Amino acid sequence: MEKVDKSEQEWRRELDPEQFHVCREKGTERAFTGKYWDSKEKGLYRCAACGEPLFSSATKYDSGSGWPSFYQPVNESGVEEHADNSLGMRRVEVICSRCDSHLGHVFPDGPQPTGLRYCINSAALDFEADGG
Repeated sequence: MEKVDKSEQEWRRELDPEQFHVCREKGTERAFTGKYWDSKEKGLYRCAACGEPLFSSATKYDSGSGWPSFYQPVNESGVEEHADNSLGMRRVEVICSRCDSHLGHVFPDGPQPTGLRYCINSAALDFEADGG
C-alpha cells in the first residue's frame, strides 16, 4: 500500500472543517450526530481523506454508542491501532494505514465473532452503496 503524504495545507483544502478536525486533529463528533451512525444501507465505508476501503456494512451493528460501529475492518492491513492515553483514559486509537487519519477507537466489548467494537466517526468515512 502506498502511503499518502500531504501537508496540513493540502489536507485543509481537501477536507471540510469537520473532516479535518476529526481526521487530522484527532477530534470526535458528538454522539448521534454523524451521518452514518444509524445507516442501514449496504455498501463499503472508505476513509474520507484517502479513499482506502475500511469497513463493510456487513460488519456494522447498532452498539447504542451513537457512532458507526463495526466488529472488524474489511482488511486488517487497512487500519492501525495505537495506544491513546489522552483525556485521562486508556483507549486504543484506530487510524487509516494509508494516510494516518484518525478514525476513532476500538473497544473489547463488541459482538462475536471478534468481540471488538470499532467505534468510528462518520466524518472520517465516505460511503459507497452497493449497486444492487
